[in-house]
Amino acid sequence: MDAMPARLDSPLPVDIAVPPLHEQEFALFQTLIHREVGIYLSEAKQSLLVARLSRRLRELGLHSFRTYYDLVTSEGGEAERARMFDCISTNESSFFREPHHFEFIEREVIPRWIGLAAEGKRDRCVRAWSAGCANGEEPYTLAMVLLSRLLPSAGWHIRILATDLSNRALARARQGLWPLAKASDIPERYLKAFMLRGVRSQEGKMKAGPEIRSVVEFAPLNLNRDSYPLREKFDLIFCRNVLIYFHTTQRARKTSQIVGDLAPDGYLFLGHAETLHHTGAAGLGTVTPTVYSWLHGRPESGGKSGRKTS
Repeated sequence: MDAMPARLDSPLPVDIAVPPLHEQEFALFQTLIHREVGIYLSEAKQSLLVARLSRRLRELGLHSFRTYYDLVTSEGGEAERARMFDCISTNESSFFREPHHFEFIEREVIPRWIGLAAEGKRDRCVRAWSAGCANGEEPYTLAMVLLSRLLPSAGWHIRILATDLSNRALARARQGLWPLAKASDIPERYLKAFMLRGVRSQEGKMKAGPEIRSVVEFAPLNLNRDSYPLREKFDLIFCRNVLIYFHTTQRARKTSQIVGDLAPDGYLFLGHAETLHHTGAAGLGTVTPTVYSWLHGRPESGGKSGRKTS
C-alpha cells in the first residue's frame, strides 16, 4: 500500500536528506505535469525535477517523492499542487529581452497605427497580451514602449493583459519591484520616464511607476486549458519562450489556440528559439525574424468577434 502523506503540522527538520526520485515516481510526476499544465519533462529533466522539488519536500518533512505525489493528487491537495507548478516553472526574464522585437514596434508598428488613426482607419485602443509574463519585465517593457509614443492625451488607450501559470511570479509582477541592478537593461529615456528609484526602506530597488502600472492587468492562466477566458482580440501577442515547454504533439494545437486571439492586423512575437514551422498556423507569415502576422487578413473562425473599439 502506498504511504500516506506525512502530517504537515509536524514537519521534519529542513536539513533531512533528500530522498532519491525513482523512475516510477518520475513517470507519475511527468504524466501529471504534462496533463495539467502542458509542460513536458523528458527523462533528461529528472535531475531538474529533483532540484526544483527537494526544498519543498524538506519544508514539509516528507520522506519520499511518492509521498509528495500522493499529497498533490489527494482530495484537498489543490493548493499544494499549484505550489508544485510554481516550483517547476521557469520565471527568469529581463527588461527589453530580445530588443529587436521592441525596436520593430517602435520603428514599424507604432508609426503605422498613428497614420491609420489619423486617417480614421483604426481606433486608438491597443490591446496586448503577454502570455507567460513571469515576473513582469515583459509587459512593463511593452507598456513603456507603447506609452512613450501613444499618448493618452492624444486619445490612445493602452491595455496589456499579462498572464502566467505561476501565482508566485504573478505576485512579484504585481508588486513591480526589482533590484536596482535591473535598471541597466532599460534604455535611459524609458528609465527616467517610467521607473522610480527606491529610497529609505526601498534603497537599492527600482519600482514600476504609476503610468505603466495603470495599463497592465495581471491574471493567472494555464495555457494548457482547452479554452481561455479572453474577451477580445489582441493587436500584439507576446508568447516568447513558452511553446518550447510543450511536447511536439501539443505545440501545433496550442499555437493555433493562441493565434485565434490575434486581431486581423495583429502581430505575434515568439522567442528566438521558436518558430511557426510545422505548427499548422495557416495564414500567418514572417514579418521579421520571430514576428508573424496574417498574410491576407485573419481567416474567419466562427469564434469571437474582432477587436472591439473603446
